[in-house]
Amino acid sequence: MQNSETIVPVIVITGFLGSGKTSVLNRLLADGIKTAVVINEFGSCPIDQDLLKQQVFDMTVLSGGCLCCQVKGALTPTLKNLRMAWEQANEKPFQRLLIETSGIASPEPILDCLLRDRWLSKRYRLEQIITTLAAPAAASQLQQFAEARRQLIWADQLLITQSDLSTPGQRDALYQQLSELAPATPRQEVDGRLADWSVIGLAPPRLRALVNATAQVEHQFHSISLYFESTPDWSVLQPLLQQWLTDFPSLLRIKGVIYPADSAEALVVQASAGRLQPPVGCLPEAVGDRRSRLVLIMTADSSALVARLQYQLQAYLPSNGIR
Repeated sequence: MQNSETIVPVIVITGFLGSGKTSVLNRLLADGIKTAVVINEFGSCPIDQDLLKQQVFDMTVLSGGCLCCQVKGALTPTLKNLRMAWEQANEKPFQRLLIETSGIASPEPILDCLLRDRWLSKRYRLEQIITTLAAPAAASQLQQFAEARRQLIWADQLLITQSDLSTPGQRDALYQQLSELAPATPRQEVDGRLADWSVIGLAPPRLRALVNATAQVEHQFHSISLYFESTPDWSVLQPLLQQWLTDFPSLLRIKGVIYPADSAEALVVQASAGRLQPPVGCLPEAVGDRRSRLVLIMTADSSALVARLQYQLQAYLPSNGIR
């Protein structure tokens, strides 16, 4: 029989591509609470673990698919292994578990795993489901993608990001959809104030619906992973990235870490909803190996973009550099 002190609280962070999930994860890790982290990435090339600012006891990266489909079966053994390591340790290595889903994951199978598995439900408690929404793009994403709507509907708390980059019309359209799809879910704009936001003191819902997640989830998304042998200067790569976003409207997301020769720092590269963000520098030792890599996620067939990449990046990629 487990008592309240032996049940590990779980926070699930979800949200569509480029909505700020990793920023929220970094904010939670800054609380100083000993934490285990599970990160799920749709692409075969994991990036998000290199963007964490805090060290954690145990970090597991499940890549190459979503927790709701291709790698769903990996979550249960991952959580069981974490718990068994926790039980065998004299000094408990973590006090909570954070799960960051991929940007196109539907939350239902993850919740089904936490709530219906008898062994897990006696040892983990689902505390909060936090969904991030990027104000410039969320309204159109909610209309276009069922995954975005599911992330919204199952949320206990909504964090609205990038409001400073949105127009009044985009914000109005988003809030109209929120009033229709999730009128009672607490929401908060966190632009520039994420450091002041916290989950400490937030109680889990008194009642939570059990989900029916037996159906196979099928996505219409494709990922391309780029592994560079040498890295073009940022002055060369930047216009290429912007050109791809312009020429391929179905390209929803670009993210990666690169080591251009014209920069003293490693650069974190991110783009979403057609907008290339300014690169953010980070110390090379803050990330893994010094191999530049990018992940691109799109909704349409990727063959035309792959052909473009092969032509424009042939001087920088090895023979197996596009996966």
